[in-house]
Amino acid sequence: MESSLLDTAAAAASLCAAPGGRRRAGSTASFLSCSCSPRDCRVSASYSHSISRMLSGVRLAARRKLFRADPADLLGVANWPEAGGAGHHQQQQQQHWWAALEHNFVLESADDEYGGVVVDADRLPTDKAAFARSLAASLSYWKSVGKKGVWLKLPVDRAEFVPLAVKEGFKYHHAEESYLMMTYWIPDEPNMLPANASHQVGVGGFVINDQMEVLVVQEKYCGSLLDGVWKLPTGFILASEEIYTGASREVKEETGVRNGTL
Repeated sequence: MESSLLDTAAAAASLCAAPGGRRRAGSTASFLSCSCSPRDCRVSASYSHSISRMLSGVRLAARRKLFRADPADLLGVANWPEAGGAGHHQQQQQQHWWAALEHNFVLESADDEYGGVVVDADRLPTDKAAFARSLAASLSYWKSVGKKGVWLKLPVDRAEFVPLAVKEGFKYHHAEESYLMMTYWIPDEPNMLPANASHQVGVGGFVINDQMEVLVVQEKYCGSLLDGVWKLPTGFILASEEIYTGASREVKEETGVRNGTL
């Protein structure tokens, strides 16, 4: 199986990257071209179908070799070139390799303004095997093009993907009712991704009437030490809420008073 996998990888490497040549979602056939001869560099997207079928039954260790190893080892290219350091043909082979990965396996994502990527949660694969393949390929590709942080949002209906992402090195960032956010830091340097918010902002309303009386409340649910204690109406502001707006809302919710009227 592994030798067949490498043969398929070599076939995939004959795909060329062309401006605007990214595969369209849902397309079943397409052509990618470059400045080489049509005989050498025009290959139909049937290779994509063959590669996908081949990888669907490949052991995890073999997939890791495909996506983690040096392309020179996989494609039999001696002295794999650094950027600008070898002949035109070798450089094109290197471009073909990553073009094949990008067009056929890399998860749909958008670049963020800090050199990272945000995976499109609405266009994730629907099954675990496809997700595992795409995630491994995506990490290899993003590393090759110098990306930094990866943000992976997994909706609750993709909860089975969480262990797969953890095995690839993703970390938990935060969770909400409808999704789990995970992150991956690529560079070999301190992680610069911001931590999740860990604090809440509390507010209180000081309301006074024309008779110089202060509006106070008693908490319905409190510890025994605070039982019967009078206090200002208080609470926490909501996400993206202004402090003044939050204080007015809490007073309204706890007392019914808003802008000095009941």
